[in-house]
Amino acid sequence: MSIKKQFLKSKPECKVTFKFEKTADIAAETVKVVGNFNNWDKDTEPMKALKSGDFTQTINLSSGSDIQFRYLVNDTLWVNDESADSFVDAGLGDAEKNGVIQL
Repeated sequence: MSIKKQFLKSKPECKVTFKFEKTADIAAETVKVVGNFNNWDKDTEPMKALKSGDFTQTINLSSGSDIQFRYLVNDTLWVNDESADSFVDAGLGDAEKNGVIQL
């Protein structure tokens, strides 16, 4: 998994490209990037499936903010991206964490 940031010079935004890579232990048919930037909407647009089995999506997000997110795989499994800038407690009363990207 990976995250690529491209800060725009023309406006206070950052193009963030999320990549969920195919793994042997997760049979992903759909993957969504869900976070505080889209009110944790589980019905958000899925990431684009690549021929390699990976998934990708580029989203413009406001610069100067911390974005919490996770991947939702097959509408049932929550997965963190280990390349996130940091992790915070998800606030669900368990050990779950949200990934954070700093823009």
